[in-house]
Amino acid sequence: MAAPTGNFFDTVKRSFADVPIKADNEISTSEFLEAAESLTTLFDVLGSVAFTPVKTDMTGNIEKVRERQLKDPAAGETLQGLVKGELKLTGAEKTHKATEGLLWLTRGLDFTRQGLSHNLADPKVELSNSFREAYGKTLKPHHSFVVKPVFSMAMSATPYRKDFYAKMGDDQTKVEQQLEEWLKALEKIVGILNAFLASKDAKWK
Repeated sequence: MAAPTGNFFDTVKRSFADVPIKADNEISTSEFLEAAESLTTLFDVLGSVAFTPVKTDMTGNIEKVRERQLKDPAAGETLQGLVKGELKLTGAEKTHKATEGLLWLTRGLDFTRQGLSHNLADPKVELSNSFREAYGKTLKPHHSFVVKPVFSMAMSATPYRKDFYAKMGDDQTKVEQQLEEWLKALEKIVGILNAFLASKDAKWK
């Protein structure tokens, strides 16, 4: 599905560059979820049904985080607050659903970021190679033998580089500039989340 106005980034609801990050590195939940939802529409541009499981997985994890935010809006104002609030629950309310969802969502975002960053940096490399390399570094180590073939099929079904970038927008210079800005912002957010999710504050076991 090509962007109707000729540029994918002009159609997204929110860019990661527009997600507020506080002085203490706390990330605003609502804007982050909007940016993550916007990223999932990128899989429509990739145009293969093989990417449906990838998009479905990310969308499901977005909903897990949003569900927790709605249950506790005060704690859920930031992602870090949301996780800490959830992991403090006891008794029948005890859960780590949103925390685990955020962990998997972050892995999915990192997979997408690494694949596109690698591809943008080397004009000679096809998308399938970039995404396959990114998958090996991000999601694959955590996937079961049942899930791995599903995602591997998606990597193989990636469109040719020239076709993908043509769908992203008519002005290739603008597309690459916006993509670079988007990926740089996403890299910062993923770095913050990876550090937090590896800390004791985000451990449920």
